[in-house]
Amino acid sequence: MADERPPATPAILFLRERGVEFRPHSYRYDKNDVTWSAAREVGASTHEVVKTLVMEDDGGNPFIVLMHGDMQVSTKNLARSIGAKSVKPTDRRTAKRLTGYDIGGISPFGTRRELPVYVEGTILKLPRFFINGGRRGLLVEMTPDDLLKVLDTVVVNVARG
Repeated sequence: MADERPPATPAILFLRERGVEFRPHSYRYDKNDVTWSAAREVGASTHEVVKTLVMEDDGGNPFIVLMHGDMQVSTKNLARSIGAKSVKPTDRRTAKRLTGYDIGGISPFGTRRELPVYVEGTILKLPRFFINGGRRGLLVEMTPDDLLKVLDTVVVNVARG
């Protein structure tokens, strides 16, 4: 169910300051299956729920990857796409330090440190999607056009089932 007034997380403030139209949705956070429980509660498919992953390349350079909730990142293809030898997820502490958000509540909006953002190309073909609003249990529904208006993204095709 959509909330009338979402909490003022850095992500929500970021979107409001930039005039992005979004619809907030609260859900019960289930650490054992975040994507599935979130999708069920907001009435979406797991393909429409977008994960925000904090990763780093072999040189220790951090970045964000946006991926469908029902897909995984092919790290081999991602490394090749960005010109790195390898990539891997950062640890929890590093992700929190870079973004200001806890695992399960990471949003690409309003991060503590501005990071490069790579978006799976097929996400941009969706009419709308749901992405974390800056805390566990909060998604924002928005369009790909609005995402592209507020984030400088690089499109990659690195999804694997």
